[in-house]
Amino acid sequence: MTRERLRELLEKVQGKELSVEEALRELEGLPYEDLGSVRLDHHRALRKHFPEIVYAPGKTEGELRKIVHSFLARDLPLMITRLDPERAEGLLREFPGLRYHERARILTRERPPEGRGLVAVISAGTADLPVAEEARVAAEYFGNRVRTFYDVGVAGIHRLWAVREELLSARALIVVAGMEGALPGVVAGLVDRPVIAVPTSVGYGASFGGLAALLTMLNTCAPGVAVVNIDNGVGAAYFASIINHLVEEENGQKG
Repeated sequence: MTRERLRELLEKVQGKELSVEEALRELEGLPYEDLGSVRLDHHRALRKHFPEIVYAPGKTEGELRKIVHSFLARDLPLMITRLDPERAEGLLREFPGLRYHERARILTRERPPEGRGLVAVISAGTADLPVAEEARVAAEYFGNRVRTFYDVGVAGIHRLWAVREELLSARALIVVAGMEGALPGVVAGLVDRPVIAVPTSVGYGASFGGLAALLTMLNTCAPGVAVVNIDNGVGAAYFASIINHLVEEENGQKG
């Protein structure tokens, strides 16, 4: 149940287009739906702006099918993360109209309308693109306009400087980097926008699976940097979306 859907439902009851009993049937699944081993939080969009995100690892094929069926039956937005191509193929066959973003490993329902405001997604290298693409797809799903600036890492810093003015058009910047993880601090030193840093597990042995990048980002001397967990593109997209939407709401109230 989204805010828009609930508002539409209440307006229909108020306008006598829908009976109270019919509205109650629509609301029966609130605040959650018990599917046995899975309890879907259909109330989350009302509390948190965005619907529940489904994390695929650990779930069986049957559980994923039940989840997809429930979301589609309730006409809710759907996003399943960290879904491998083989399992995605089975769901696509059974539920037409879904879309699989292979590099991001995300399955979504149809793409939502383009949002307002702008979130930028920046990657240090091409090796970071699976996480950067996860952030991009998720940010679009959350209703943001997104621009990407890929492969602009510190080994060729002139590539970043060339797009500095474009970065300033974003309300929040997601910066994805592995290896030593220096890029978010550099970006934060160039712009007056909030930077959400995403360390990736890309790198040689001493990168310790992304721990070196994580520590660099946590220790940056540049102000205005928040850091999410290693490879957590979805978490970065969620945080950036909250910033973007709050600015949008504030601008709307001023207008």
